[in-house]
Amino acid sequence: QVQLVESGGGVVHDGGSLRLSCTASGRAFSNYAMGWFRQAPGKEREIVASISRSGGSTYYADFVKGRFTISRDNARTTAYLQMNNLKPEDTAVYYCAVRRTAVPSTSSGLYDCWGQGTQVTVSS
Repeated sequence: QVQLVESGGGVVHDGGSLRLSCTASGRAFSNYAMGWFRQAPGKEREIVASISRSGGSTYYADFVKGRFTISRDNARTTAYLQMNNLKPEDTAVYYCAVRRTAVPSTSSGLYDCWGQGTQVTVSS
């Protein structure tokens, strides 16, 4: 019901910054809560951050608190993940996902639609 396209990944130095974007089509982005997840080789997909439908409530995994910021612009049907002070352990494929509810979840199994992912690589 919603198609998502991530962009903004790339290769940066330890301590560098990237901004990921997730643009939605198919339905109004404002109808959905959303989350950013990541998955490294050999590991399970894990929550990075989530944001409510209105943007009034956010959640951050402990390993990104103080470094990453999730935001959304419903008028542009786009969500963002600003990543600062990146570390080599942040290297992963990053995915955005949406859930047809106002309240997001930290569980990937509760999300309805997923983007294709964008690679983030942090060199040491």
